[in-house]
Amino acid sequence: MNSECSERAEDAAERHADGGGTDLATEVFVTHRNLLFTVAYELLGSAADAEDVLQETWLRWVGVDLATVREHRAYLVRITTRQALGRLRTLGRRKESYVGSWLPEPLLTTPDVAEDVELADSVSTAMLLVLETLTPTERAVFVLREVFDLGYDEIAASVDKSPDAVRQIAHRARAHVAARRPRGTVSPAETRDALDAFRRAVETGDLQTLVDILAPDVVLLGDGGGVKQAVLRPVVGVDKVSRLLVGGLRKTGPISLRPAQINAGPALLIHLDGELDTVVTAHVENGLITGLYAVRNPEKLSHMERETALRR
Repeated sequence: MNSECSERAEDAAERHADGGGTDLATEVFVTHRNLLFTVAYELLGSAADAEDVLQETWLRWVGVDLATVREHRAYLVRITTRQALGRLRTLGRRKESYVGSWLPEPLLTTPDVAEDVELADSVSTAMLLVLETLTPTERAVFVLREVFDLGYDEIAASVDKSPDAVRQIAHRARAHVAARRPRGTVSPAETRDALDAFRRAVETGDLQTLVDILAPDVVLLGDGGGVKQAVLRPVVGVDKVSRLLVGGLRKTGPISLRPAQINAGPALLIHLDGELDTVVTAHVENGLITGLYAVRNPEKLSHMERETALRR
C-alpha cells in the first residue's frame, strides 16, 4: 500500500474516531494493516511489493459488503494472500534475470518485533532465503500455518485448495524447511557480539581478528541489483571472504559501520560519505559468523529511513 493510500485510510480512521462519520472498512483495515504487511512481506521478501499488495488489498476491501463478512481479519488475510501469490509468481520471473544474487529487502524493525521469537526468526534474512526455495503455494501455506497459526480451512480458502491438500502441502513444506533452515537457536546477544567483533576487525583492517570471527565455511552473498558493485556469486570460505572484505573496504575510502536492528536482529549499516551504502545481516552459529548478507541495491534500501512495525 503506497503512502498516499495509507494516509488516506488513516485519515478516514481518525475522522471515525472523532465522530466525523462511520467508515468501518477503513477502521478495520487500519487495525490490521501491520499484520497484512507482515503476511505480504513474508511471502514476497520485498517491502516495496508488500506495500503494492496492501494497496491492491485495500482497493478490493472497500468494495466488499461487510455485512456478508463473518471474520474481518481472516477475510483481509485471504485477500492479501491471493494478491501476494499472484505477485510472487511475477517476482519469480523477474528474479530469473536479476543481476547477481537476490537477497530479501531489509527492514529497520521496531524493537518489539525481536521480543516475538518466532516472528523474529521468520523474518530473518537466513529464513527468508530458505522460504525462497519453496513453491509459491508451499510458501503461503507454510507462512500462514507456521507463523500466523491459521487453521487449514482458512488457509484452504486463501490458496484455493482443499483442506486435505493444504495439510499435505504443509507437511511437505515443513520437511523442506527443516532440512534447510539454520541449525540451532542463537540469542540476539551472541549475534551482536559476533558483529561487534566483525565491525572492529573491518574498521582496523585486522585480518587475523576477522578470520577468527568467521566460520571456516562462511558464505558471503551480495546484492547490488546490477546498480552497485557486489559479488555476483556466493563467496565461500574464510580465506576468500576475509580477504575480499578487507581488500574491498580499503578501496572505498573512509567508512562507518553502525549497529542497527534489521529484520528483528542485530545488523550493521555501512555508510560512505555520510550516505547509507550497505546493510549487512549475519547468521551466527557457535559464536562464529556462518553467513553474511550484504544488500547494496539502492532500490532495496528505501525502507531504511523509518522503522517498520511487524505483527502476527
